[in-house]
Amino acid sequence: MTQAHPSEQAIFAGGCFWCTEAVMLRVRGVQQVESGYIGGRRPNPSYEQVCTGVTGHAEAVRVTFDPAEVSYRDLLHIFFGTHDPTTLNRQGADRGTQYRSALFPLTDAQRAEAQAVIEELNTSTFGGAIVTSIEEPSEFYVAEEYHQDYYANNPQNPYCSAVVGPKVAKLRQSYARFLNE
Repeated sequence: MTQAHPSEQAIFAGGCFWCTEAVMLRVRGVQQVESGYIGGRRPNPSYEQVCTGVTGHAEAVRVTFDPAEVSYRDLLHIFFGTHDPTTLNRQGADRGTQYRSALFPLTDAQRAEAQAVIEELNTSTFGGAIVTSIEEPSEFYVAEEYHQDYYANNPQNPYCSAVVGPKVAKLRQSYARFLNE
């Protein structure tokens, strides 16, 4: 008899949540990805409010995963490898604190792992330029339904073609061993 492993959760903010969601949904061991908002001051913000940059929230995804299939460390490497962690409050044309690169560790172990991976990548890959913040987790507010699984539901959207698609392609190219496809 095999023993079931309890699921874990992790929260990543890497610019527009449509991108991060599309990447994480394709990772083996990921059971659920929810787009939402975290790190701000206003309870239950709307997309329109977050887009102003005034609420302090980041667009983020909450990932539920099986650590027996994919580790938090692996998810961190995928996260850093599929967005630009060296630009402050910006991903491509998306600008503002709502698009910041941030991690919201839910446990002390996740915090330590996040710090270790940032240090490792700053030394080996990014030359000390990572600006990804490690922030205290706060209430995660699930985004409006039309944002969930956005890339799959809107493949003809120009933003999906121009921005999301290349990030998914980067996942397939650089992290093929983690694909669930």
